[in-house]
Amino acid sequence: MNILKMEEEWLQRVLPKGLPYPTSTLISGPGGTGKPLVEFAFVSSWLKSGGGVIAIPLQYPTMEFLKTSMNKLYNIDLKNYQGKIAMLQFDPHIDEYENMGDNVLTANLLKPEIWNKVIEIADSMVDKNSLGTMVFGSALNLLLFSPTYKDKVIANIENILKNDKSKTYIFSVSTNAFADEIKIWERAADNLMFTRMEKPMKLFFKISRMKEVEFSKEEVNVPISKEALTEIKELAEETRKRIIPEIMKI
Repeated sequence: MNILKMEEEWLQRVLPKGLPYPTSTLISGPGGTGKPLVEFAFVSSWLKSGGGVIAIPLQYPTMEFLKTSMNKLYNIDLKNYQGKIAMLQFDPHIDEYENMGDNVLTANLLKPEIWNKVIEIADSMVDKNSLGTMVFGSALNLLLFSPTYKDKVIANIENILKNDKSKTYIFSVSTNAFADEIKIWERAADNLMFTRMEKPMKLFFKISRMKEVEFSKEEVNVPISKEALTEIKELAEETRKRIIPEIMKI
């Protein structure tokens, strides 16, 4: 098993050796508990070590918020990694996908066959070293609001988490809705982690399970500012209000 050392001190405390790869990781917890901001720590270490990244941040309409957040939180300027990142933007109203240029694809990610296809297209776009590609996705629970595609999405993500070792996956999900369905994904992932929030906007992170690497079950406070946590919470709520009614009709 290969292991990537983490840069952040709070992550090193609970993952002293680092993240095993290629593996699948699920970060689970209530909505508004900063899960994508924790994901960014793994993505930052991956990019700085030369790996390629495919970003599927369902609650971000553009790449800009991703760039701003990662620079603020982890001091990484994504402009310096342009050939190493591809972004998949979610559009439930198109049939398949469109290439928007600049390593950005817009795709109907409700359809598992389109999800799988655009991941491979995006993978061919990014430069990477022996680390390979990390696929990170956030707010994947949004896809479960589609009555037509819900069961197919559950099965496809479960299969990826359990069986796909061609890439390293790190996904985050909110458990506010579909908690039972998300437990299927929690069981399927190699590595399982949780976040929670305490007033006034303090973020806590805990590892429940890791594959073939030592870890601590200590709960750690993630040193992210109240402003950053508030900003991402507001953006996520705005996206949910806009996109969930659309997905529920599909």
